[in-house]
Amino acid sequence: MIDGLKVAALVFVASILEVSVFSDVKVLGGVPDLLLVTIVCVALLRGAVTGAAVGFFAGLIVDTATLETLGVTSLLLTLLGYWVGRYGETTGRDRTHAPFLSVAVVTFLYALGGLALRFVLDQPAPARAVLLDSLFQGIALNLLLTLPAYAVVRRLLPPRIRVARVGEGAPALG
Repeated sequence: MIDGLKVAALVFVASILEVSVFSDVKVLGGVPDLLLVTIVCVALLRGAVTGAAVGFFAGLIVDTATLETLGVTSLLLTLLGYWVGRYGETTGRDRTHAPFLSVAVVTFLYALGGLALRFVLDQPAPARAVLLDSLFQGIALNLLLTLPAYAVVRRLLPPRIRVARVGEGAPALG
């Protein structure tokens, strides 16, 4: 229960900061995405279901706050939160490279998915502006945000300790 409240508050604050502050910050043509980095950190530490729920919740806040097409950001962030959560569940979560690799890949996939959805919805989809002019700068800025964001999320949501059940890891008889 407490974890759920912490996650909800963390994602709500990251969503509001993303819409109000970080959307106007441009460095060398790239825009940092604190919300995407936060979702990746939460999904890595808490798994696929939490990652998908957090992605949907965050996307709904962003779509509502920016008056964009409702559901586009939610769909993208839900899928990305789920995939990153699965990656965190199937590999070592404590690996040093996991958050950085996840943020780099997810930033690229988020840009591609956004272009594809805009194209399908017959909205302007400037592929050159997204893929060539700002994508690599955005990946670099998100990678710079990864270490502090992961430290904050890990501090608020410490890793769960898994207790082995009786019979797990015991050699088979026979």
